[in-house]
Amino acid sequence: MKKIGLLFSGSGSNDGSEIQEAVLTMLELDKRECEVVAMAPNIDQMHVVNHYTGQEMDEYRNVLVESSRIARGNIKDMAEVEASDIDGLIIPGGLGVSKNLCDYAMAGPECSVNPDVYRLISEVLLLKKPIGAICIAPILIAKILSEQNNSANLTIGSDDKTSKDIKLMGSNHFDCKVDEVIVDEENRIVTTPAYMEAKCINEVAFGIEKLVSQVLSLIIE
Repeated sequence: MKKIGLLFSGSGSNDGSEIQEAVLTMLELDKRECEVVAMAPNIDQMHVVNHYTGQEMDEYRNVLVESSRIARGNIKDMAEVEASDIDGLIIPGGLGVSKNLCDYAMAGPECSVNPDVYRLISEVLLLKKPIGAICIAPILIAKILSEQNNSANLTIGSDDKTSKDIKLMGSNHFDCKVDEVIVDEENRIVTTPAYMEAKCINEVAFGIEKLVSQVLSLIIE
């Protein structure tokens, strides 16, 4: 049974993981009889957003605790996970990627990456295990690769600013439809736009289904 890490950034599209993207990824992995190793950093969220009003709330929440809502409690502190524990890694989107896993939402291309996130993704890349990055998550991959003087072929769809920032970080960006993927076979990285482009959950589902299939196909037996 393949073991696929699923890296969460909280719970909710405005301040954590995009829940529909996360659940669709878990569903596709379960269909293929994979074991999901859910994980998140044990840190405070940058802020908390009321998803009903869109307004910031005056409270604090923990990324690992919030992520456990999606994983139904079956989740690990990612500090305890090593690349050798999994066969591949998938990162759902949501603004938590750019606020909690890194600070791209505030700092742009000059952002910094959470140390545990940087460590694990770097280990996965070094061991040539596949990575799937959904929605805004490719920006995180581009940043880590730039720190290592490396690059990849990526997509976040067609958003002008984000695609330019990926290029500024040294990676290649390719416009992509919501139901398609970009596969970088050399780096074993698969990306799909999801809610960077999607107007409904059905559109997201097509792209994530293809991403999961491609990630599994890139696992070295």
